Amino acid sequence: MLYYIIAALVIGLDQLTKWLVVTSMELRESIPIIDNFFYLTSHRNSGAAWGILQGQMGFFYIITSIVIVVIIFYIQKYAKESKLMALSLALMLGGAIGNFIDRVIRKEVVDFFDVYIGSYDFPIFNIADSALVVGVTLVIIATFIDEKQKGRSNA
Repeated sequence: MLYYIIAALVIGLDQLTKWLVVTSMELRESIPIIDNFFYLTSHRNSGAAWGILQGQMGFFYIITSIVIVVIIFYIQKYAKESKLMALSLALMLGGAIGNFIDRVIRKEVVDFFDVYIGSYDFPIFNIADSALVVGVTLVIIATFIDEKQKGRSNA
């Protein structure tokens, strides 16, 4: 149950921040937080990461629905065995649902974190995207830890 609360918190924070951007900033408006590094920029994306698959909403509805069901299945399966795996899946669930809500309601995803690394302008992202990236990273770490522990127990 705790992991669904974590997912709900991610969804709530994601939707709140997106609402704040939509209601208080003009599209493409950019507010410097740390000059030449971090900005809040009102941006919309009708595709996936880095703007790929623009306008393919039907595809995203189907894929995201499948991903959500699979994540819930894995939370049910692994939450008791691995707290790290369950946390990572909860973050992924919250991120997937957060962007899914945007796609259903707005037909596009609201993005606003704009980071420059030197002269490279990293693709603009949001809380849901961040939760997905952290979740996937933690799944990889949890998988390595689990494999290492299995290796020890088989030795």
